[in-house]
Amino acid sequence: MNKTIETILNHRSIRKFKDTPVTNEQLSTIVSAAQQASTSSYMMAYSIIGVTDPAKKTELAEITGQAYVKDNGHLLIFCADLHRHTLKANEEQYENMKPNLENSEHFLVSAIDAALAAQNAAITAESMGLGICYIGSIRNHLERVDEILSLPPHVIPLFGMVLGVPAHSPNQKPRLPKEAVYFENEYKDHTSELKAFDKEIASYYQSRSSNNRVDTWTDQMLRRFTKPMRMDVTDLVQKKGFNKR
Repeated sequence: MNKTIETILNHRSIRKFKDTPVTNEQLSTIVSAAQQASTSSYMMAYSIIGVTDPAKKTELAEITGQAYVKDNGHLLIFCADLHRHTLKANEEQYENMKPNLENSEHFLVSAIDAALAAQNAAITAESMGLGICYIGSIRNHLERVDEILSLPPHVIPLFGMVLGVPAHSPNQKPRLPKEAVYFENEYKDHTSELKAFDKEIASYYQSRSSNNRVDTWTDQMLRRFTKPMRMDVTDLVQKKGFNKR
């Protein structure tokens, strides 16, 4: 097994960081690696906002409810970005572009491009001995995040990522068994695999070093999808010119 695979398989989310900034050299390498991710039709339909302003980091921490969004080595926000693709267009050309800018296909393309870039960044950071944690909770108040970052039309914030020198070593969270996510030729029933995983994750939650609880993965997912959450995201996405048709 090579070091790249070892880095990937050793991933865990880090939520406590030493008071050590990510160096300019490290950041440059991380962003360069992100840029080398695969991209659909050479669109490179994403942007990365590095947030260094303490006031902005503090407000983003309040929005997310996570102190480590403020206290870290560096904070990145990954955005879907189709704005730069419109800059050369005149008014008539822009109107002709709208069906593509606003369709679900290019919303997916831009979100996928951003996710691929982010995962390259994450693996690169971890290979340097840094820790990372994705921050989906910027979507708790997405319109305010959009304002904080001064994003133009056809750019929306998708998720954040905190980076830094780890100040703890949490337990690695189990993943679904391969048989529950990889199928040959067609989708397969995997009820029995989920039952087995529920037993594994219940044991993990009860035995981990902090935040112990009685829970299973399927119960956790039932709770998540039963209670409406972030129902305002669709409005902001469409307001910014994405996923309207």
